Amino acid sequence: MHTRAIDGLPRPVSRLGLGCWAIGGRGWGPDEGEAAAAAAIGAALDAGITLFDTAPIYGDGEADRRLRRALGPRIRDVTVATKVGPRGEPPVCDLTPQHLRRDVEASLRRLGVDRLDLVQAHWPCDLGTPLEATVEALTALRDEGKIAAFGLCNYGPVDLADACRRGPVATLQTPLSWIRREYEGELRRVVEAHRLGVLAYEPLARGLLTGKFDRLPRFDAGDVRRNDPRFWAARFARLAPRVERLRRAARALGVPPSALAIAWVASRPTVTTVLFGAKRAEQVQQNVRAFELLDDPRLGRL
Repeated sequence: MHTRAIDGLPRPVSRLGLGCWAIGGRGWGPDEGEAAAAAAIGAALDAGITLFDTAPIYGDGEADRRLRRALGPRIRDVTVATKVGPRGEPPVCDLTPQHLRRDVEASLRRLGVDRLDLVQAHWPCDLGTPLEATVEALTALRDEGKIAAFGLCNYGPVDLADACRRGPVATLQTPLSWIRREYEGELRRVVEAHRLGVLAYEPLARGLLTGKFDRLPRFDAGDVRRNDPRFWAARFARLAPRVERLRRAARALGVPPSALAIAWVASRPTVTTVLFGAKRAEQVQQNVRAFELLDDPRLGRL
């Protein structure tokens, strides 16, 4: 099956989801524009994707606005996951109850919905707000009907377990890829103990696992990859053999490297949905070929 249920969400979610950071127009090189963003979202819908992950800081709300316009009335038939916390430039994560409420209400307005499906604390509070207060505030927003469910993003196992003891945490969003596997330790054990849904992001390691970088790339100022150590000479060289192994395996399976990288993450125990980013429809069409591999037993041998 290509959908899975998460406790608290109004409908099952697709095993692949579209991450909307890139369609917000900032942080990933030149803005492809709203038409390209709409085409990417349309391609995702056509492929059977029903989960879209966004955040207020993705283009300072522009990802939300483009998502709303592209989905139109269908926004009520899919699951939109968003986040709360970061504000300012450089961003500071503010998880005080007052700021959480402001973020939620602003997201409701931008997305044009009466209730947010899933709200996630984007990362731990930079201002010292106790985790207990954050969980209480999110629980209150759920009880008021402003959100259906809430989760945490970029949290470690100790804080995640603590949050789960304090309130009805539904999900964890965390990085996981062919070359980044910290999740598969204590964090996964906490997820299993509390039966959380897992939204795995960065399955393509910010493009490194697409197979398109045969040599060290250079990114424009403002591109988040410019400051990513995986794209610095020494680390890039160390990772090259693992990327080449992925390319060879993808050729053997007859799919693009990006599709195999995404499918591999989807095959990992406890992963509910794999979030990949895209700026154009053709990128979505390439990545969703992962659907062809989701039940392939060969994934477990890679």
